Amino acid sequence: MKKKIGVIRGDCSSPEIVAQTLRVLDRIAEKHGHEFEYTKILMGGEAIDEMGEPLPQSQLELCLQQDSVLLGAIGGPKWEGLPGPMRPEKGLLALRAGMGLYSNNRPAKIWPQLAAASPLKKEIVDKGIDFIIVRELIGGAYFGRHELYENEGELCALDTMPYSEHEIERIGRIGFETAMKRRKKLCMVDKHNVLETSRLWVKVFDRLKKEYPEVEYSTMFVDNCAMQICKDPAQFDVIVTENLFGDILSDEASEITGSIGMIPSSSLGSTKNGLYEPIHGSAPDIAGKNIVNPIACILSAAMMLRFSFDMPAEADEIEQAVNAVLDQGLRTADMMSEGMKRVGTKEMTDAILAQI
Repeated sequence: MKKKIGVIRGDCSSPEIVAQTLRVLDRIAEKHGHEFEYTKILMGGEAIDEMGEPLPQSQLELCLQQDSVLLGAIGGPKWEGLPGPMRPEKGLLALRAGMGLYSNNRPAKIWPQLAAASPLKKEIVDKGIDFIIVRELIGGAYFGRHELYENEGELCALDTMPYSEHEIERIGRIGFETAMKRRKKLCMVDKHNVLETSRLWVKVFDRLKKEYPEVEYSTMFVDNCAMQICKDPAQFDVIVTENLFGDILSDEASEITGSIGMIPSSSLGSTKNGLYEPIHGSAPDIAGKNIVNPIACILSAAMMLRFSFDMPAEADEIEQAVNAVLDQGLRTADMMSEGMKRVGTKEMTDAILAQI
């Protein structure tokens, strides 16, 4: 099978892990007779340096021509002083909107080998951590109207959080369909005691839940959910929420799993042309030192094979290889613990390749 993969190398330490991930994809292609054609795409700091803006239109058009896109984290101190519209993060928002990617799916799963690295108490971790946050990605406060204005000589700021029924319904369906493929539990997280947008979410989900009678449906206020993720994460299977809440909760969820360097993510829309990326940042402090953990990016590629390319067996092989390497006691610096063997970015990938 031939697939076209757009490759956004990212900034700072990201090109290191993207390069290692392509080695894994090449091994899978060789073993199974696939052909992966890679197209370099500029976005973020690299695009600013070379083309003067965080996401040139020509690069967005390249993304739309691919079967899916692999993305390394963007940004870093070099670009922090730029005006808002020119910051690398604006490129990411424009990319999600331009590709029509309205659903960000981020698993929070603890690998048993890393259980001791979780900041949660052992009795909590032992109950299991295996849930997924489905976050609406191109609506809400990040894409609403933003205004800085003066009122009676004082600066004021306004950010709006718009949502329409169809935006809520389409992310709701992703959530329910995901729950049907897992343990059939869905929790919609909102703040309907305060926000009108949340009351609309409740209305739409009350209608949707009737189409999925097998799914155990509940709602939870976002502040309570933030507490429950730390207190009893085993209660969750699928969490669905809006953009701002999902941004915060998914970062929190990643931290309880032992290492942010292990968490992949996918962003999908109405087509199978998705965006796959590790959730961690660009780690400028360790760039070029063969230190950064490549596993989250490698697992993001596995998600690409599974969800965009319909290659579940190949995805399983990558995930099983990661599991085997962790069983061997190999660890990068971010997940190092007593009795384990520390390895670098390339050496970790070498070990994963040896298992495929």
